[in-house]
Amino acid sequence: SQGNRERQGKMLPQVLPMRSFHHIPPRISSPLPVRNSRCVAAATLSLCILRAAAEATPEGGQCSTASMPPLMYGTAWKKERTEDLVLTALKQGFRGVDTACQPKHYYEPGVGAALRRAADEGVVRREDVFLQTKYTPIRGQDPKNVPYDQTKGLAEQVKESFGVSLKNLGTDYVDSLVLHSPLSQHSDTMIVWRQFEILHGEGVVKQLGLSNQYDLQAFKALYEDATVKPSVLQNRFYADSGYDKGLRSFCLEHGIKYQSFWTLTGNPQLLKSPAVKQAAKSMDKTPEQVLFAFCLSQGITPLTGTSSTTHMQQDLDAASSLKLSDDQIQAIKALL
Repeated sequence: SQGNRERQGKMLPQVLPMRSFHHIPPRISSPLPVRNSRCVAAATLSLCILRAAAEATPEGGQCSTASMPPLMYGTAWKKERTEDLVLTALKQGFRGVDTACQPKHYYEPGVGAALRRAADEGVVRREDVFLQTKYTPIRGQDPKNVPYDQTKGLAEQVKESFGVSLKNLGTDYVDSLVLHSPLSQHSDTMIVWRQFEILHGEGVVKQLGLSNQYDLQAFKALYEDATVKPSVLQNRFYADSGYDKGLRSFCLEHGIKYQSFWTLTGNPQLLKSPAVKQAAKSMDKTPEQVLFAFCLSQGITPLTGTSSTTHMQQDLDAASSLKLSDDQIQAIKALL
């Protein structure tokens, strides 16, 4: 039954909204002397571009081959079980992992340990896993266990948090860095975003995103002000937010991936609905598989945090091969 299944990717209070880490590319020095300020400026710019390219190139010259998969494995609330569960998920076929530098709800070092074991055991290479972590503002942290110096400015907090994430995860880059929730003022959100953009420019972050943003106008404001546009919006998918219809439409129009958490736990009424149950019966699938398949048909990338190997297999099967008919999709869509 749904009640005994732990399947949510994460759960936050509603008010909130292997490559080596030791590789450091060498400095690139100018082969030619410069003679005036224009030459100095041009040479400096060229060197910055070359060095940024060098720093963005993974050790051994291998670039990340991972793109966001249709289904992500969520790691919230797993604590000391994180390592084993993430390794199990990778062995079952998951190629996307979501975590956060937020000790209150996530055990990030466990994700890093699982990635190392997966690489050592020949399960999957780090560069073939889409790895996503988050910077969590102070209001989402446990005051007794904050992973950065909260007395520093926001930009410094982001840098420290990201450094901790790299150490925890045993990597020198992440595929996606997400702001766990917007700050109370747009100006503060943009300070964080500008630091995200710096990390992106350094090549240590492949794409940027935002989570727990349910205000369409506020999300549009960030999109318009951002130099590096958000590639991800990760929200709780449930009735109280109107299933984010406006936000999801905006994401589709602008090529932004909408990730959903609480997809199953927050929607018992959908799982019990005749539309979902009839589709499940006709296809010999579970209601959970049908709801995931529906989400995928709508351009949604769900997170699942199941601890059951059977449910991992069922979820991956839904993501890879379960296709609903147009009538089935429309029947479920009418419930949103």
